[in-house]
Amino acid sequence: MDVVAELEKFFGDFGAVIGAWGVEKPDEAALADSNAVLTWAELSALTARIAAQLQRDGLAHGQAVAILGTTNIQYALVYLAAVRAGGCSAPLTTSAAPGQLTAMLKDSGAMHLFVDAAKLADLAGHDLGSVKIVVLDGGHDEHPGLNDWIAEEGATFTATPPAETDPFNIIYSSGTTGTPKGIVHSHQMRWHQMAGGFKSIYTRDTRSLVSTPLYSNTTLAVFLPTMCHGGFARMMEKFDVTGYLEQAQADRITHTMLVPVQYQRLMAHDGFESYNLSNYIVKFCTSAPFPAELKADVVKRWPGGLVEIYGMTEGGVVCMLQAHNFPDKLHTVGQPVTGHELIVLDEDDNRLPPGSKGILTGRSPTMMSGYKNQPEKTREMEWRDEEGNIWLKTGDIGIVDEDGFVSIVGRAKDLIISGGFNIYPKDLEELLEEQPEVAEAAVVGIPSQAWGETPVGFVRLADGAEVSPDEVLQRVNAQLGKTQRISVLYSIEEMPRSHIGKLLKTELREMAAAKDQPA
Repeated sequence: MDVVAELEKFFGDFGAVIGAWGVEKPDEAALADSNAVLTWAELSALTARIAAQLQRDGLAHGQAVAILGTTNIQYALVYLAAVRAGGCSAPLTTSAAPGQLTAMLKDSGAMHLFVDAAKLADLAGHDLGSVKIVVLDGGHDEHPGLNDWIAEEGATFTATPPAETDPFNIIYSSGTTGTPKGIVHSHQMRWHQMAGGFKSIYTRDTRSLVSTPLYSNTTLAVFLPTMCHGGFARMMEKFDVTGYLEQAQADRITHTMLVPVQYQRLMAHDGFESYNLSNYIVKFCTSAPFPAELKADVVKRWPGGLVEIYGMTEGGVVCMLQAHNFPDKLHTVGQPVTGHELIVLDEDDNRLPPGSKGILTGRSPTMMSGYKNQPEKTREMEWRDEEGNIWLKTGDIGIVDEDGFVSIVGRAKDLIISGGFNIYPKDLEELLEEQPEVAEAAVVGIPSQAWGETPVGFVRLADGAEVSPDEVLQRVNAQLGKTQRISVLYSIEEMPRSHIGKLLKTELREMAAAKDQPA
Protein backbone atom coordinates (compact mmCIF):
# COMPACT_ATOMS: atom_id res chain seq x y z
CA MET A 1 0.00 0.00 0.00
CA ASP A 2 1.09 3.57 -0.77
CA VAL A 3 0.16 4.91 2.64
CA VAL A 4 0.53 8.58 1.67
CA ALA A 5 -1.82 8.09 -1.28
CA GLU A 6 -4.29 6.22 0.93
CA LEU A 7 -4.42 9.13 3.37
CA GLU A 8 -5.34 11.48 0.53
CA LYS A 9 -8.47 9.48 -0.30
CA PHE A 10 -11.95 10.67 0.63
CA PHE A 11 -12.39 7.30 2.39
CA GLY A 12 -9.76 4.73 3.25
CA ASP A 13 -8.93 1.63 5.27
CA PHE A 14 -7.60 2.53 8.72
CA GLY A 15 -6.64 -1.05 9.57
CA ALA A 16 -4.62 -1.39 6.37
CA VAL A 17 -2.89 1.93 7.09
CA ILE A 18 -1.75 0.63 10.49
CA GLY A 19 -0.20 -2.40 8.77
CA ALA A 20 1.36 -0.25 6.07
CA TRP A 21 3.20 1.94 8.56
CA GLY A 22 4.83 -1.23 9.90
CA VAL A 23 6.40 -1.67 6.47
CA GLU A 24 7.04 2.03 5.79
CA LYS A 25 8.89 2.83 9.04
CA PRO A 26 9.47 -0.51 10.82
CA ASP A 27 12.21 0.57 13.22
CA GLU A 28 10.70 3.88 14.37
CA ALA A 29 8.88 4.12 17.70
CA ALA A 30 5.09 3.90 17.53
CA LEU A 31 3.79 3.36 21.09
CA ALA A 32 5.24 3.72 24.56
CA ASP A 33 4.16 3.56 28.17
CA SER A 34 6.05 3.42 31.48
CA ASN A 35 7.06 -0.21 30.84
CA ALA A 36 7.91 -0.53 27.16
CA VAL A 37 8.38 1.04 23.73
CA LEU A 38 7.08 -0.60 20.55
CA THR A 39 8.31 0.05 17.03
CA TRP A 40 5.90 0.28 14.13
CA ALA A 41 6.94 -3.21 12.99
CA GLU A 42 6.17 -4.59 16.45
CA LEU A 43 2.85 -2.73 16.65
CA SER A 44 1.83 -4.04 13.23
CA ALA A 45 2.79 -7.62 14.09
CA LEU A 46 1.14 -7.65 17.52
CA THR A 47 -2.14 -6.15 16.31
CA ALA A 48 -2.15 -8.71 13.48
CA ARG A 49 -1.73 -11.56 15.99
CA ILE A 50 -4.55 -10.21 18.17
CA ALA A 51 -6.75 -9.73 15.10
CA ALA A 52 -6.00 -13.31 14.00
CA GLN A 53 -7.04 -14.74 17.39
CA LEU A 54 -10.18 -12.61 17.48
CA GLN A 55 -11.20 -14.08 14.14
CA ARG A 56 -10.33 -17.62 15.26
CA ASP A 57 -12.59 -17.09 18.26
CA GLY A 58 -15.42 -16.26 15.88
CA LEU A 59 -15.51 -12.46 15.90
CA ALA A 60 -18.17 -11.36 13.42
CA HIS A 61 -17.75 -8.44 11.05
CA GLY A 62 -18.73 -5.28 12.91
CA GLN A 63 -18.98 -7.03 16.28
CA ALA A 64 -17.84 -5.16 19.36
CA VAL A 65 -14.65 -5.96 21.27
CA ALA A 66 -14.97 -4.60 24.84
CA ILE A 67 -11.94 -3.18 26.68
CA LEU A 68 -11.82 -2.15 30.33
CA GLY A 69 -8.67 -1.02 32.07
CA THR A 70 -5.74 1.34 32.44
CA THR A 71 -4.48 3.29 29.44
CA ASN A 72 -1.29 1.54 28.31
CA ILE A 73 0.26 -0.30 25.36
CA GLN A 74 -1.84 -3.45 25.83
CA TYR A 75 -5.06 -1.43 25.82
CA ALA A 76 -4.00 0.46 22.69
CA LEU A 77 -3.02 -2.73 20.88
CA VAL A 78 -6.40 -4.37 21.48
CA TYR A 79 -8.22 -1.21 20.40
CA LEU A 80 -6.33 -1.08 17.09
CA ALA A 81 -6.49 -4.85 16.55
CA ALA A 82 -10.27 -4.92 16.97
CA VAL A 83 -10.58 -2.52 14.03
CA ARG A 84 -7.99 -4.39 11.93
CA ALA A 85 -9.93 -7.64 12.49
CA GLY A 86 -13.11 -6.07 11.08
CA GLY A 87 -14.66 -5.63 14.50
CA CYS A 88 -15.66 -2.56 16.46
CA SER A 89 -13.76 -1.32 19.48
CA ALA A 90 -15.89 -0.74 22.60
CA PRO A 91 -13.83 0.89 25.37
CA LEU A 92 -15.76 0.87 28.64
CA THR A 93 -15.71 3.66 31.20
CA THR A 94 -13.53 2.63 34.16
CA SER A 95 -15.34 5.01 36.53
CA ALA A 96 -18.71 3.31 35.96
CA ALA A 97 -20.25 1.13 38.66
CA PRO A 98 -20.15 -2.68 38.18
CA GLY A 99 -23.87 -2.76 37.35
CA GLN A 100 -23.40 -0.11 34.67
CA LEU A 101 -20.41 -1.95 33.25
CA THR A 102 -22.26 -5.24 32.93
CA ALA A 103 -25.14 -3.41 31.24
CA MET A 104 -22.71 -1.73 28.81
CA LEU A 105 -21.07 -5.06 28.07
CA LYS A 106 -24.43 -6.64 27.26
CA ASP A 107 -25.54 -3.63 25.23
CA SER A 108 -22.37 -3.68 23.11
CA GLY A 109 -22.92 -7.27 21.96
CA ALA A 110 -19.23 -8.04 22.57
CA MET A 111 -18.04 -11.65 22.65
CA HIS A 112 -14.70 -10.60 24.23
CA LEU A 113 -13.85 -8.54 27.28
CA PHE A 114 -10.20 -7.50 27.62
CA VAL A 115 -9.82 -6.34 31.21
CA ASP A 116 -7.25 -5.47 33.88
CA ALA A 117 -7.10 -7.90 36.79
CA ALA A 118 -8.12 -5.15 39.21
CA LYS A 119 -11.23 -4.21 37.21
CA LEU A 120 -12.11 -7.88 36.80
CA ALA A 121 -12.04 -8.22 40.60
CA ASP A 122 -14.48 -5.30 40.82
CA LEU A 123 -16.88 -7.26 38.61
CA ALA A 124 -16.79 -10.37 40.79
CA GLY A 125 -20.28 -11.66 41.49
CA HIS A 126 -21.82 -9.86 38.53
CA ASP A 127 -23.25 -11.77 35.58
CA LEU A 128 -21.02 -11.17 32.55
CA GLY A 129 -22.89 -13.64 30.38
CA SER A 130 -20.96 -15.86 28.00
CA VAL A 131 -18.32 -13.27 27.13
CA LYS A 132 -14.75 -14.56 26.74
CA ILE A 133 -12.48 -12.80 29.26
CA VAL A 134 -8.83 -12.04 28.50
CA VAL A 135 -6.73 -10.40 31.23
CA LEU A 136 -4.65 -7.53 29.86
CA ASP A 137 -2.00 -7.42 32.57
CA GLY A 138 -1.09 -11.06 33.09
CA GLY A 139 -2.37 -14.50 33.93
CA HIS A 140 -5.40 -15.38 36.04
CA ASP A 141 -6.68 -18.53 37.71
CA GLU A 142 -9.77 -18.70 35.53
CA HIS A 143 -8.95 -16.63 32.43
CA PRO A 144 -5.98 -16.39 30.03
CA GLY A 145 -3.68 -13.43 30.01
CA LEU A 146 -3.20 -11.52 26.77
CA ASN A 147 0.24 -13.04 26.15
CA ASP A 148 -1.14 -16.59 26.50
CA TRP A 149 -4.27 -15.96 24.44
CA ILE A 150 -2.71 -14.13 21.48
CA ALA A 151 -2.09 -16.04 18.23
CA GLU A 152 1.41 -17.33 17.47
CA GLU A 153 4.10 -15.18 15.85
CA GLY A 154 3.56 -14.79 12.13
CA ALA A 155 -0.18 -15.46 12.38
CA THR A 156 -2.28 -13.75 9.73
CA PHE A 157 -5.88 -12.61 9.64
CA THR A 158 -8.42 -11.98 6.91
CA ALA A 159 -8.40 -8.26 6.17
CA THR A 160 -11.68 -7.02 4.69
CA PRO A 161 -11.85 -3.39 3.59
CA PRO A 162 -14.54 -1.62 5.63
CA ALA A 163 -17.66 -0.03 4.23
CA GLU A 164 -18.22 3.61 5.10
CA THR A 165 -21.16 2.72 7.37
CA ASP A 166 -19.38 -0.10 9.24
CA PRO A 167 -18.99 0.61 12.97
CA PHE A 168 -15.49 1.69 14.01
CA ASN A 169 -16.10 2.09 17.74
CA ILE A 170 -18.77 2.46 20.40
CA ILE A 171 -18.11 5.19 22.96
CA TYR A 172 -20.20 5.00 26.12
CA SER A 173 -21.22 8.41 27.39
CA SER A 174 -20.20 9.48 30.88
CA GLY A 175 -23.71 9.44 32.26
CA THR A 176 -23.93 9.76 36.04
CA THR A 177 -27.15 7.78 36.44
CA GLY A 178 -28.47 4.70 34.72
CA THR A 179 -26.61 3.00 31.88
CA PRO A 180 -24.56 5.34 29.65
CA LYS A 181 -25.64 5.43 26.02
CA GLY A 182 -23.45 3.73 23.42
CA ILE A 183 -22.47 6.23 20.72
CA VAL A 184 -21.65 4.42 17.47
CA HIS A 185 -19.04 6.00 15.18
CA SER A 186 -18.70 4.72 11.64
CA HIS A 187 -15.50 4.18 9.67
CA GLN A 188 -16.47 7.12 7.46
CA MET A 189 -16.80 9.46 10.44
CA ARG A 190 -13.49 8.42 11.95
CA TRP A 191 -11.68 8.55 8.59
CA HIS A 192 -12.93 12.09 8.01
CA GLN A 193 -11.60 13.09 11.43
CA MET A 194 -8.27 11.30 11.16
CA ALA A 195 -7.25 11.69 7.55
CA GLY A 196 -9.44 14.53 6.30
CA GLY A 197 -9.94 17.06 9.03
CA PHE A 198 -6.46 16.68 10.56
CA LYS A 199 -4.24 15.96 7.54
CA SER A 200 -2.59 19.38 7.80
CA ILE A 201 -2.01 19.01 11.57
CA TYR A 202 -0.56 15.49 11.89
CA THR A 203 2.41 13.92 10.07
CA ARG A 204 4.62 10.86 10.36
CA ASP A 205 6.83 12.96 12.67
CA THR A 206 4.05 13.70 15.18
CA ARG A 207 4.91 12.85 18.78
CA SER A 208 1.81 12.86 21.01
CA LEU A 209 1.50 12.64 24.78
CA VAL A 210 -1.73 10.87 25.81
CA SER A 211 -2.67 11.61 29.43
CA THR A 212 -6.44 11.11 29.47
CA PRO A 213 -8.19 7.69 29.39
CA LEU A 214 -8.49 5.83 26.09
CA TYR A 215 -12.17 5.13 26.75
CA SER A 216 -12.82 8.84 26.24
CA ASN A 217 -13.49 10.39 22.85
CA THR A 218 -11.39 13.32 24.08
CA THR A 219 -8.33 11.07 24.03
CA LEU A 220 -9.18 9.39 20.74
CA ALA A 221 -9.30 12.80 19.03
CA VAL A 222 -5.48 12.86 19.30
CA PHE A 223 -4.53 9.19 19.61
CA LEU A 224 -6.26 8.00 16.43
CA PRO A 225 -4.92 10.74 14.09
CA THR A 226 -1.42 10.16 15.48
CA MET A 227 -1.65 6.46 14.64
CA CYS A 228 -3.30 7.08 11.29
CA HIS A 229 -0.48 9.38 10.18
CA GLY A 230 2.29 7.10 11.42
CA GLY A 231 3.38 9.14 14.43
CA PHE A 232 4.40 8.22 17.97
CA ALA A 233 2.11 8.16 21.03
CA ARG A 234 3.23 8.00 24.64
CA MET A 235 0.59 6.57 27.02
CA MET A 236 0.41 7.92 30.57
CA GLU A 237 -1.35 5.46 32.87
CA LYS A 238 -2.22 8.28 35.26
CA PHE A 239 -1.80 12.03 34.89
CA ASP A 240 0.40 13.95 37.28
CA VAL A 241 1.84 17.40 36.65
CA THR A 242 5.53 16.70 37.18
CA GLY A 243 5.38 13.39 35.33
CA TYR A 244 3.65 15.03 32.37
CA LEU A 245 6.21 17.84 32.08
CA GLU A 246 9.16 15.48 32.44
CA GLN A 247 7.76 13.15 29.78
CA ALA A 248 6.94 16.00 27.40
CA GLN A 249 10.52 17.24 27.64
CA ALA A 250 12.14 13.80 27.35
CA ASP A 251 10.02 12.69 24.37
CA ARG A 252 10.19 16.05 22.55
CA ILE A 253 6.40 16.03 22.38
CA THR A 254 4.73 17.96 19.54
CA HIS A 255 1.00 17.30 20.13
CA THR A 256 -1.26 16.76 23.13
CA MET A 257 -4.88 16.85 24.25
CA LEU A 258 -5.63 18.11 27.75
CA VAL A 259 -8.79 19.09 29.60
CA PRO A 260 -9.01 22.51 31.32
CA VAL A 261 -8.30 21.24 34.84
CA GLN A 262 -5.04 19.72 33.58
CA TYR A 263 -4.00 23.02 31.99
CA GLN A 264 -4.87 24.76 35.25
CA ARG A 265 -2.64 22.44 37.28
CA LEU A 266 0.23 22.53 34.79
CA MET A 267 0.30 26.32 34.54
CA ALA A 268 0.22 26.61 38.34
CA HIS A 269 3.28 24.35 38.73
CA ASP A 270 6.15 26.31 40.30
CA GLY A 271 8.73 24.76 37.99
CA PHE A 272 6.76 25.05 34.73
CA GLU A 273 9.20 27.52 33.16
CA SER A 274 12.17 25.21 33.75
CA TYR A 275 10.97 22.52 31.32
CA ASN A 276 11.89 22.57 27.63
CA LEU A 277 8.57 22.43 25.77
CA SER A 278 9.89 24.05 22.60
CA ASN A 279 8.97 21.10 20.35
CA TYR A 280 5.23 21.61 20.81
CA ILE A 281 3.40 22.39 17.57
CA VAL A 282 -0.15 22.34 18.87
CA LYS A 283 -2.00 21.68 22.11
CA PHE A 284 -5.70 20.84 22.10
CA CYS A 285 -8.35 21.28 24.77
CA THR A 286 -11.94 20.07 25.00
CA SER A 287 -14.61 18.49 27.26
CA ALA A 288 -15.20 21.32 29.74
CA PRO A 289 -15.38 25.14 29.94
CA PHE A 290 -11.93 26.68 29.36
CA PRO A 291 -11.59 30.07 31.12
CA ALA A 292 -10.35 32.91 28.88
CA GLU A 293 -7.69 33.90 31.41
CA LEU A 294 -6.27 30.37 31.43
CA LYS A 295 -6.21 30.26 27.62
CA ALA A 296 -4.29 33.55 27.59
CA ASP A 297 -1.76 32.19 30.08
CA VAL A 298 -1.19 29.02 28.06
CA VAL A 299 -0.71 31.03 24.85
CA LYS A 300 1.76 33.35 26.57
CA ARG A 301 3.92 30.81 28.40
CA TRP A 302 3.67 27.50 26.51
CA PRO A 303 5.28 27.24 23.03
CA GLY A 304 3.15 26.14 20.09
CA GLY A 305 -0.44 26.85 19.15
CA LEU A 306 -3.46 26.33 21.40
CA VAL A 307 -6.67 25.03 19.84
CA GLU A 308 -9.90 24.63 21.78
CA ILE A 309 -12.34 22.12 20.30
CA TYR A 310 -16.04 22.37 21.05
CA GLY A 311 -18.30 19.50 20.08
CA MET A 312 -20.07 16.36 21.22
CA THR A 313 -19.01 12.74 21.10
CA GLU A 314 -22.22 12.28 19.09
CA GLY A 315 -20.90 14.68 16.47
CA GLY A 316 -22.95 17.33 14.74
CA VAL A 317 -21.14 20.64 14.74
CA VAL A 318 -17.51 21.07 15.77
CA CYS A 319 -16.12 24.51 16.54
CA MET A 320 -12.45 25.35 16.88
CA LEU A 321 -10.77 28.35 18.43
CA GLN A 322 -7.17 29.00 17.48
CA ALA A 323 -6.47 30.86 20.68
CA HIS A 324 -3.00 31.95 19.54
CA ASN A 325 -4.51 33.68 16.50
CA PHE A 326 -7.61 35.26 18.06
CA PRO A 327 -6.63 36.85 21.39
CA ASP A 328 -9.80 38.96 21.41
CA LYS A 329 -12.05 35.88 21.12
CA LEU A 330 -10.81 33.84 24.07
CA HIS A 331 -14.25 34.06 25.70
CA THR A 332 -15.65 31.97 22.81
CA VAL A 333 -15.18 28.39 21.61
CA GLY A 334 -14.37 29.54 18.09
CA GLN A 335 -16.09 29.06 14.77
CA PRO A 336 -17.60 25.99 13.06
CA VAL A 337 -14.90 24.17 11.11
CA THR A 338 -15.08 23.82 7.34
CA GLY A 339 -18.01 21.66 6.25
CA HIS A 340 -19.88 22.09 9.54
CA GLU A 341 -23.12 24.06 9.84
CA LEU A 342 -24.57 25.65 12.96
CA ILE A 343 -28.00 27.09 13.73
CA VAL A 344 -29.78 28.14 16.93
CA LEU A 345 -33.18 26.74 17.98
CA ASP A 346 -35.66 27.88 20.62
CA GLU A 347 -37.24 25.54 23.18
CA ASP A 348 -39.96 24.58 20.65
CA ASP A 349 -37.39 23.66 17.97
CA ASN A 350 -38.01 26.78 15.89
CA ARG A 351 -35.01 28.24 14.08
CA LEU A 352 -33.93 31.58 15.55
CA PRO A 353 -32.41 34.53 13.66
CA PRO A 354 -28.65 35.28 13.83
CA GLY A 355 -27.53 36.77 17.13
CA SER A 356 -30.22 34.98 19.14
CA LYS A 357 -29.57 32.97 22.28
CA GLY A 358 -30.79 29.38 22.01
CA ILE A 359 -29.92 25.68 21.69
CA LEU A 360 -26.90 25.14 19.42
CA THR A 361 -27.72 22.62 16.70
CA GLY A 362 -25.44 21.39 13.93
CA ARG A 363 -24.76 19.02 11.07
CA SER A 364 -21.51 17.84 9.51
CA PRO A 365 -19.68 14.83 8.04
CA THR A 366 -18.77 13.78 11.59
CA MET A 367 -22.09 12.63 13.04
CA MET A 368 -22.71 9.42 14.96
CA SER A 369 -24.58 6.57 13.34
CA GLY A 370 -26.84 6.63 16.39
CA TYR A 371 -27.08 5.31 19.93
CA LYS A 372 -26.56 1.56 20.15
CA ASN A 373 -29.93 -0.20 20.59
CA GLN A 374 -31.67 3.10 21.49
CA PRO A 375 -33.32 4.54 18.37
CA GLU A 376 -35.75 6.58 20.47
CA LYS A 377 -32.84 8.34 22.23
CA THR A 378 -31.26 9.00 18.84
CA ARG A 379 -34.47 10.63 17.58
CA GLU A 380 -34.62 12.86 20.68
CA MET A 381 -31.34 14.47 19.64
CA GLU A 382 -32.30 14.96 16.02
CA TRP A 383 -33.88 17.97 14.31
CA ARG A 384 -34.90 17.88 10.66
CA ASP A 385 -34.94 20.90 8.39
CA GLU A 386 -37.31 21.63 5.48
CA GLU A 387 -35.33 19.34 3.13
CA GLY A 388 -35.32 16.49 5.64
CA ASN A 389 -31.63 16.89 6.59
CA ILE A 390 -30.76 15.61 10.06
CA TRP A 391 -29.16 18.00 12.55
CA LEU A 392 -28.08 17.15 16.10
CA LYS A 393 -29.03 19.28 19.09
CA THR A 394 -26.08 19.83 21.41
CA GLY A 395 -28.10 20.62 24.52
CA ASP A 396 -25.96 23.72 25.01
CA ILE A 397 -27.38 27.22 25.05
CA GLY A 398 -25.23 29.60 23.06
CA ILE A 399 -25.03 32.67 20.87
CA VAL A 400 -23.12 33.35 17.64
CA ASP A 401 -21.54 36.81 17.32
CA GLU A 402 -21.24 38.95 14.19
CA ASP A 403 -17.92 37.29 13.30
CA GLY A 404 -19.32 33.77 13.57
CA PHE A 405 -17.66 32.98 16.91
CA VAL A 406 -19.73 30.92 19.35
CA SER A 407 -20.15 31.69 23.05
CA ILE A 408 -21.60 29.08 25.40
CA VAL A 409 -24.14 30.36 27.91
CA GLY A 410 -24.84 27.03 29.60
CA ARG A 411 -26.50 23.66 29.33
CA ALA A 412 -30.21 23.61 28.54
CA LYS A 413 -30.72 21.01 31.30
CA ASP A 414 -28.85 23.28 33.74
CA LEU A 415 -31.08 26.30 33.02
CA ILE A 416 -32.80 27.40 36.22
CA ILE A 417 -36.38 28.70 35.94
CA SER A 418 -37.18 30.62 39.11
CA GLY A 419 -40.49 32.43 39.45
CA GLY A 420 -40.92 32.17 35.69
CA PHE A 421 -37.56 33.81 34.94
CA ASN A 422 -34.67 32.09 33.16
CA ILE A 423 -31.42 32.07 35.13
CA TYR A 424 -28.21 30.97 33.42
CA PRO A 425 -25.83 29.41 35.97
CA LYS A 426 -22.79 30.52 34.01
CA ASP A 427 -23.64 34.18 34.63
CA LEU A 428 -23.69 33.58 38.38
CA GLU A 429 -20.57 31.41 38.30
CA GLU A 430 -18.59 34.08 36.48
CA LEU A 431 -19.62 36.70 39.04
CA LEU A 432 -18.65 34.42 41.93
CA GLU A 433 -15.25 33.72 40.35
CA GLU A 434 -14.61 37.46 40.05
CA GLN A 435 -14.41 37.56 43.84
CA PRO A 436 -10.73 37.47 44.89
CA GLU A 437 -11.30 34.79 47.54
CA VAL A 438 -13.00 32.36 45.12
CA ALA A 439 -10.88 29.91 43.13
CA GLU A 440 -13.78 28.04 41.49
CA ALA A 441 -17.57 28.25 41.53
CA ALA A 442 -20.59 26.25 40.40
CA VAL A 443 -24.31 27.00 40.56
CA VAL A 444 -27.18 24.51 40.28
CA GLY A 445 -30.93 24.74 40.55
CA ILE A 446 -32.90 22.83 43.18
CA PRO A 447 -36.66 22.58 43.74
CA SER A 448 -38.33 25.42 45.66
CA GLN A 449 -41.91 25.56 46.93
CA ALA A 450 -42.00 29.31 46.52
CA TRP A 451 -40.25 29.74 43.14
CA GLY A 452 -40.30 26.37 41.42
CA GLU A 453 -36.49 26.36 41.41
CA THR A 454 -33.87 28.39 43.20
CA PRO A 455 -30.10 28.80 42.55
CA VAL A 456 -27.68 27.22 45.02
CA GLY A 457 -23.95 27.93 44.77
CA PHE A 458 -20.77 26.06 45.65
CA VAL A 459 -17.34 27.68 45.89
CA ARG A 460 -13.84 26.38 46.33
CA LEU A 461 -12.08 29.15 48.21
CA ALA A 462 -8.56 30.22 47.29
CA ASP A 463 -5.71 29.10 49.55
CA GLY A 464 -5.45 31.37 52.55
CA ALA A 465 -8.82 33.03 51.96
CA GLU A 466 -10.29 34.34 55.19
CA VAL A 467 -13.91 34.86 54.33
CA SER A 468 -17.16 33.02 54.99
CA PRO A 469 -19.42 31.84 52.16
CA ASP A 470 -22.15 34.13 53.55
CA GLU A 471 -19.90 37.17 53.10
CA VAL A 472 -19.23 36.24 49.48
CA LEU A 473 -22.94 35.55 48.94
CA GLN A 474 -24.00 38.96 50.24
CA ARG A 475 -21.43 40.71 48.08
CA VAL A 476 -22.47 38.84 44.92
CA ASN A 477 -26.22 39.08 45.47
CA ALA A 478 -25.87 42.85 45.86
CA GLN A 479 -24.75 42.89 42.20
CA LEU A 480 -27.59 40.69 40.94
CA GLY A 481 -31.16 41.42 40.05
CA LYS A 482 -33.79 40.19 42.48
CA THR A 483 -34.80 37.27 40.22
CA GLN A 484 -31.18 36.06 39.87
CA ARG A 485 -30.05 35.98 43.47
CA ILE A 486 -28.41 32.86 44.89
CA SER A 487 -30.37 31.43 47.81
CA VAL A 488 -27.43 29.84 49.64
CA LEU A 489 -23.68 29.40 49.07
CA TYR A 490 -21.62 26.45 50.33
CA SER A 491 -17.87 26.08 50.60
CA ILE A 492 -16.46 22.87 49.13
CA GLU A 493 -12.91 21.50 49.26
CA GLU A 494 -12.94 20.05 45.73
CA MET A 495 -15.46 20.17 42.91
CA PRO A 496 -16.69 16.71 41.84
CA ARG A 497 -15.33 15.90 38.38
CA SER A 498 -15.24 12.97 35.98
CA HIS A 499 -11.98 11.32 34.89
CA ILE A 500 -11.72 13.81 32.02
CA GLY A 501 -12.43 16.87 34.11
CA LYS A 502 -16.14 17.43 33.52
CA LEU A 503 -17.90 19.10 36.43
CA LEU A 504 -20.53 16.71 37.80
CA LYS A 505 -23.46 18.98 38.55
CA THR A 506 -25.66 15.98 39.28
CA GLU A 507 -23.52 15.31 42.36
CA LEU A 508 -23.75 18.97 43.39
CA ARG A 509 -27.54 18.83 43.13
CA GLU A 510 -27.55 15.72 45.32
CA MET A 511 -25.30 17.47 47.85
CA ALA A 512 -27.56 20.53 47.87
CA ALA A 513 -30.69 18.39 48.26
CA ALA A 514 -29.17 16.72 51.32
CA LYS A 515 -28.77 20.07 53.06
CA ASP A 516 -31.41 22.26 54.67
CA GLN A 517 -32.63 24.68 52.00
CA PRO A 518 -34.70 27.84 52.08
CA ALA A 519 -38.23 27.34 50.81
